[in-house]
Amino acid sequence: VQLQASGGGLVQAGGSLRLSCAASGRTFNNANNMGWFRQAPGKEREFVASIRWFGGSTSYANSVKGRFTISGDSAKNTVVLQMSSLKPEDTAVYYCAARRNGAHSYSPLAYDYWGQGTQVTVSS
Repeated sequence: VQLQASGGGLVQAGGSLRLSCAASGRTFNNANNMGWFRQAPGKEREFVASIRWFGGSTSYANSVKGRFTISGDSAKNTVVLQMSSLKPEDTAVYYCAARRNGAHSYSPLAYDYWGQGTQVTVSS
């Protein structure tokens, strides 16, 4: 599975950004759960949100609940993270990931495939 993330950028606090992750590859059917993680300088990579392809259930980190929305388009093999009411503490490199197991997991170690990161910077 290959994952291609896009959509990062610079935004003022309170603004919005939309991240997309396009999945491809002959093993794509193995990606039953897709998620977003982020990593700020000097910090560990942390879970942001995830979605199951079958059933569409979602999971969010407490820090982004009510502000971020994850959704999937199975026809386009794309997962979108809509981020609103952004805060300076949301500044990080955001990574798209996928795992064969469909269950949600907060641990980066549980994910089998990773895309390149996309930078999100929120200015105060």
